Amino acid sequence: MADKSFKYVILGGGVAGGYAAREFAKQGVQPGELAVISKEAVAPYERPALSKAYLFPESPARLPGLHVCVGSGGERLLPDWYKEKGIELILSTEIVKADLPGKTLISADGKSFKYQILIIATGSTVIKLSDFGVQGADAKNIFYLREIDDADKLNEAIKAKKNGKAVIVGGGGYIGLELGAALRINNLDVTMVYPEPWCMPRLFTSGIAAFYEGYYANKGIKIIKGTVAVGFSANSEGEVTEVKLKDGNVLGADIAVVGVGGRPLTALFKGQVEEEKGGIKTDGFFKTSVPDVYAVGDVVTFPLKLYNENRRVEHVDHARKSAEQAVKAIKASEEGKSIDAYDYLPYFYSRAFDLSWQFYGDNVGDTVLFGDSNPASPKAKFGSYWIKDGKVVGAFLEGGTPEENKAVANVARVQPPVENVDQLAKEGLSFASKI
Repeated sequence: MADKSFKYVILGGGVAGGYAAREFAKQGVQPGELAVISKEAVAPYERPALSKAYLFPESPARLPGLHVCVGSGGERLLPDWYKEKGIELILSTEIVKADLPGKTLISADGKSFKYQILIIATGSTVIKLSDFGVQGADAKNIFYLREIDDADKLNEAIKAKKNGKAVIVGGGGYIGLELGAALRINNLDVTMVYPEPWCMPRLFTSGIAAFYEGYYANKGIKIIKGTVAVGFSANSEGEVTEVKLKDGNVLGADIAVVGVGGRPLTALFKGQVEEEKGGIKTDGFFKTSVPDVYAVGDVVTFPLKLYNENRRVEHVDHARKSAEQAVKAIKASEEGKSIDAYDYLPYFYSRAFDLSWQFYGDNVGDTVLFGDSNPASPKAKFGSYWIKDGKVVGAFLEGGTPEENKAVANVARVQPPVENVDQLAKEGLSFASKI
């Protein structure tokens, strides 16, 4: 079959791929110049919805409602949008070989795609328990959540196992906490299991975590900490019935959801491009070590200007912004212009039940907890500052208004000095408001 050739190819149809396509359209792209290649069967969509509104029992989010770029308040890019812009959307196509020196991608069915400029936006994949040989991990009704197909299968199981028992393995992370809430809203009996001493330990302090664990317990969710799943039992239909834990506990389960982390999809490029800290190394314009190859989103280790170090960030906000930056850099370079290097303020957020938190900056140094963090409060509002070398370097807020969230973001960016930590705890949110 004849090769297809494009000036630009975006490899990956996730959030970063969709936002890169929009930026190309904004910057001006000729019909036939750009292709987006995705192994998924649908146009790029806002992945974070899958662990939240997609699973709601009433008025659930569905395509086409969650196509990018609706997650950042932009226009929904429906499949017709790509046609109108002359962008070729190549779906259900898995690339199995990337020849970067030859500027060619080969798909599983033997098609080859040539490009002049490539943007790698392959994202992450979930880590599966079967990768570690966990006994019974291939039973039916054990779910992982990454793509819309996964969410559809989980939804069917939720309906089929009405009022049943759900166990979330690795429930202390992002996905675990969001899915714990979604399954409970669906009236399942939920148990969350995680090895750490408290939830979200990579970000939360024990004080922050105590609020969420208390809140979840008040919603009827059971939490078992300090242990892991070592095996699963199944019935004669092959469906999961039990989760066996390392501490000897055995939990009944009609559904098990596993959220033990992800890994960046970089295998196609191994040995062809420079890597660092588990990601593809780029500069502040998302250029890799290979000419005409850019990389964005989860797969990238990039210079975090604010802290003068290279980091890899797995979050939708960075996926969106890095994609836009790479396209602006490509277009500027073609026009002989220059743009500023990426200057990212790390940002993470989550929503579950009636809760909504945002974090900005760096979670290093000493911490100060402020506000009402009682999980029984009807409208808890609290936060934390991280202080390093006498300056506030990070800020977290639960239950903030848009203005308050903007204020804590500003604090993390400006890094104001702190003279008295006790005074800071007393001032709490008002400290951020005056910066």
